[in-house]
Amino acid sequence: MNKKRVFTWSVIIALGGFLFGLDTAVISGAEQKIQQLWDLDVFEHGLTVSIALIGTVVGAMLGGIPSDKLGRKKTLFWIAVIFLVSSVGSALAIDWFTFLGFRFLGGLGVGCSSVTAPMYISELAPASHRGRLVAMFQFNVVAGILLAFLSNYLLQDLGDNAWRWMLGVQAFPSLIFLVLVLFIPESPRWLVVKKNAPAEARAVLVLIDPDTADQELRSISQSHSKATSGTHQEKLFSKKYAIPVMLAVTFAVFNQVSGINAIIYYAPRIFEMTGLGADSALLSTAGLGVINFIFTLLAVNFIDRYGRRTLMLIGSFGVIITLALVANAFYTSTFNGYLVPVYLCIYIAFFAFSQGAVIWVFISEIFPNEVRAKGQALGSFTHWLMATLIAFTFPYITEKLGGGNSFLIFTVMMVFQLIFVWKVMPETKGKSLEEVESMPVEDKAELIKHANYK
Repeated sequence: MNKKRVFTWSVIIALGGFLFGLDTAVISGAEQKIQQLWDLDVFEHGLTVSIALIGTVVGAMLGGIPSDKLGRKKTLFWIAVIFLVSSVGSALAIDWFTFLGFRFLGGLGVGCSSVTAPMYISELAPASHRGRLVAMFQFNVVAGILLAFLSNYLLQDLGDNAWRWMLGVQAFPSLIFLVLVLFIPESPRWLVVKKNAPAEARAVLVLIDPDTADQELRSISQSHSKATSGTHQEKLFSKKYAIPVMLAVTFAVFNQVSGINAIIYYAPRIFEMTGLGADSALLSTAGLGVINFIFTLLAVNFIDRYGRRTLMLIGSFGVIITLALVANAFYTSTFNGYLVPVYLCIYIAFFAFSQGAVIWVFISEIFPNEVRAKGQALGSFTHWLMATLIAFTFPYITEKLGGGNSFLIFTVMMVFQLIFVWKVMPETKGKSLEEVESMPVEDKAELIKHANYK
């Protein structure tokens, strides 16, 4: 196998994740200044922060369509264009409505990226390295988040227009991504399943590993023939796909009810609630980004060695404990300076090591070739719908219920996630996508019985 070539392609594809993370987190440093600039009330402020997420929901819902019709490569090219236009437009916006429009456009790019990039990498990567390579998408997401936090901190003293520079930074990596994506191949599985071009698919598979290219092509073709025998178009919401649909939706919901995006979007404000000054709050937020980056890197190196379920079990215990500690700090007002930031840094470490790294890998693996784009879109849509709801309501919830109750809700949700991982979540490490597809799980009882696929 040409590991260097596959790794290089995966890095380029995963740049979509970098722009995803940068676009998602950059608003955290600009949201308070924008609120003051256009004198936004609570509702308008919530909409300003969450408008990109609304676009992300739409992009995720529709992202499977261009991925299937145009191909994975062309879709990523247009995603790069969207990110470039959105970043420049948001930075130069002259009024609130224009700003909302460009942030919504950026959200479309994030949503489509979260569908196409992980799926594309999973279709290129060999089974033995798929977890690590797909997890690079999430690694780039947190790298983008880290850059957003750091650039926000470094640019905060540029005056009244500092927020414009914060948002405009994204234009540079967007342009780089747009150029590099021209040099990657098309997904061999898309070429077989959607374009009916086995010769082109074989050419890509030979570039990956000439020794296994023919065997891999036969496996893909046989799986496709079996899945589509007697049918014209596969429907995602049918009985045969009930298990992967349930897994994708449940996993995506739990990922967001952990409170991760509320913490990323509102970290400076949360820290100010504990008594930190604005400067210290932004610096602490940058610290969250560093921890997120480090532990995602660790997860990338462990996910193929120990498996998806092991990482999720470790992470579930960790986030339950740390969220409970944060809730208790708010209940008792025992902030003690940096106590809550320390708890949240530990929380981010456990999240990054588990849910953060696993979600895009797991969802990209569990759907058959014929409906992978639709399934990935469903998982991504669910993820971003929940993220939007939480980001939009978090200021209201904390105002009405207080910080303690808000973090207690996240804690309870993570207890339910632990039960799901323990009792239901299957292990998929080390298996080809076609092997995962053929696993004998017909209903929930069988799913639990075969939870480890032994």
